[in-house]
Amino acid sequence: MTVPRDTTVPRQRPAGRLAAPAARPVEHNNAGRFLLRTLFWGGLALAVLPWWLGTKPGSIDTAAEVFQASGRVTGLIAGYLLLMQVILMSRLSLLERWIGARHLGLWHRELGGSVLVTILAHAALITVGYSYADRVGFVKELGTLLSEYADMVTAFIAAGMLVCIALLSIRALRRALPYELWYFLHLTAYLALLLGFAHQFSDGQELFRPGLGRTVWIGFYVVTIAAVVIGRIMGPLTLNLRHRLRVADVVAEGPDMVSIYITGHRLDGLGAEAGQFFRWRFLARGLWWQAHPFSLSAAPNGRWLRLTVKTVGDHTHRLRSMRPGVRIFVEGPWGDFTASRRVRQRALLIAAGSGIAPIRALLEELPPGAIVIYRASAVHDLHLRHELEQLSQLRHAQLWFVVGDRRDPGPRRLFTPSGMRELVPDVTERDAYLCGPDGLVEQSLQVLRRLRVPRRQVHLDPFEF
Repeated sequence: MTVPRDTTVPRQRPAGRLAAPAARPVEHNNAGRFLLRTLFWGGLALAVLPWWLGTKPGSIDTAAEVFQASGRVTGLIAGYLLLMQVILMSRLSLLERWIGARHLGLWHRELGGSVLVTILAHAALITVGYSYADRVGFVKELGTLLSEYADMVTAFIAAGMLVCIALLSIRALRRALPYELWYFLHLTAYLALLLGFAHQFSDGQELFRPGLGRTVWIGFYVVTIAAVVIGRIMGPLTLNLRHRLRVADVVAEGPDMVSIYITGHRLDGLGAEAGQFFRWRFLARGLWWQAHPFSLSAAPNGRWLRLTVKTVGDHTHRLRSMRPGVRIFVEGPWGDFTASRRVRQRALLIAAGSGIAPIRALLEELPPGAIVIYRASAVHDLHLRHELEQLSQLRHAQLWFVVGDRRDPGPRRLFTPSGMRELVPDVTERDAYLCGPDGLVEQSLQVLRRLRVPRRQVHLDPFEF
């Protein structure tokens, strides 16, 4: 049956049998977030404790001393925030379970601006403070610092690298870069951390002497390094040695979409959920040097995994020609875009483009009665259509294909409060899962806010943070 343009029509065609997994229990992670916030502020207090203990009352009474003290405090804060940035993105499974990937990403982004401001403030305040004390100009004092203080040059290089990373994290710039280039540039934050390490302990007035402050900061670094080693190195190595994933089949879903079926050992122990993603590195010629994040497009079943990829670049185009047997190195599973994060019994799923992949997987694990809205410009862009029709039958779900140009009456009306209420009368009583292009997500969020859907009921794909 053809779906006409400019129309919103329901589709629930009976089809073959699919397993209908039992709904997962509702889980909450508010306690984990509260605990992490408590640890964060407690750690920040410990970070500045060396300065507090080493500063005598009334000892700061000149402009030079005020600037120098401010510079030392901002330096301690900047170093601590940078360590927290690294820990948040260490991919520790414990943090992922407690906090959720999206909140970790949001906190990481929010702290990024604070790191940049405090690093620049530290450099400027220290230089001004010493220039006042030496009665010389700012530029001359800067030259003195770089030439006479141990490890100061590497510290300035580290600061410059972090400024560049912060600029490249601006969404518009980030999207203009190839994903792999942006990813590798972002990893230079580890190098910046190492370059700044020596400066803290050789030039930092509070840390270069043995004592409580130095011990506390060494502990910060030990915890950070341990988190990175466990989350980024030991975890992925253990996972891949245990499960030994390989490509089982590559199936074209359309001219610009391909599904990759994956097998391995003991997949039932992988711990993945529908809606989560992995970073996939296919160990084949022309592919092995890149790893990209793709969500599962079917709920894990213990026999195989599947990802469905939109072919939009050289790397994804090469995936179409992969042969069965190719070894895979993965990192994950990550993300809290899952059924276990819901707070209501029923759900609303909104997707477009490649965002249909995790939505289709979620439909298997959410309780019956979900409503799915699939947005596409044309009928031939409705990927995985027949599977969605099968699942909607088994899961007693309503499936709506919204086809047409965004300026057409049907799609345009849907993304209004009245239009959304027509399709989903009980929208405020449902969890909303959104996945797709930025425009769709932003438009959907605006409508849900106007309909007063509680924020805790709105879930975004992990790539949307």
